[in-house]
Amino acid sequence: MKSRARADDALVLFAKAPIPGQVKTRLCPPLTDDEAASLHGSFVLDALERSGQAAIRGVAKHAPRFDRFVACSPSSNHVFFKILEERHGVHLLDQVGDDLGARMEQTLVEMFRIGYQRAVIVGTDLPALPESVYEEAFNLLAGHDLVLGPSLDGGYYLIGLSRTAPELFRHIPWSTPDVLRCTQTKAHALGLTTALLSQQRDVDTIGDVLALIEEAQLNSGPGAGGKGHKGKLPLLSKRTAGALQVIGSRLKERGTG
Repeated sequence: MKSRARADDALVLFAKAPIPGQVKTRLCPPLTDDEAASLHGSFVLDALERSGQAAIRGVAKHAPRFDRFVACSPSSNHVFFKILEERHGVHLLDQVGDDLGARMEQTLVEMFRIGYQRAVIVGTDLPALPESVYEEAFNLLAGHDLVLGPSLDGGYYLIGLSRTAPELFRHIPWSTPDVLRCTQTKAHALGLTTALLSQQRDVDTIGDVLALIEEAQLNSGPGAGGKGHKGKLPLLSKRTAGALQVIGSRLKERGTG
């Protein structure tokens, strides 16, 4: 870290550059490649902004609660990530490994090699993720070896460790509904004490997009998502809410919304 002492904790956002045809492909069709990439880019910015606020909440800006990294794909040299580095003060690293498990394993090994006491990896497909989740994850790691954030599809959107555990990421059926269960079974076999966060929805399919639009009441006409619905609305940024409004309208026009 260039100008200040390193924090004890590290948060790593796993992110892909918003390249049309290479991200959110399960949304296409009915979305176009450009629409899917634009939505993905907004989700990544949501994660950067929300984690940035969480890192400095209640502390001096020069001494954040945790340091932030972005694990980049396809490369940390992509202009999208260079802009994030400049504007959000995050540290960049490449995702390295043949599958998701290997990439997460290598990233956490690197965080502990640098000297962090606790490290958390979180995805960027959660535009309604409360910023309090980050602090909660690190608080749980103070008393547990492992923290997991279950997702509705049977996987997890967040994983954090207070010590290295490479075996935790091996021989897991990635991209299946069994990911969380298998990870918990392996954690038990490894003797890892485990804590769970609240369940959240990853936005991976068009069904997830439609559910998010419906929950946010973005498809109910002018004024939807206003102050009268605070208790019901997901915590969406204005940018993402606007993107979903446009997508919702286009899907209706295409007969898929």
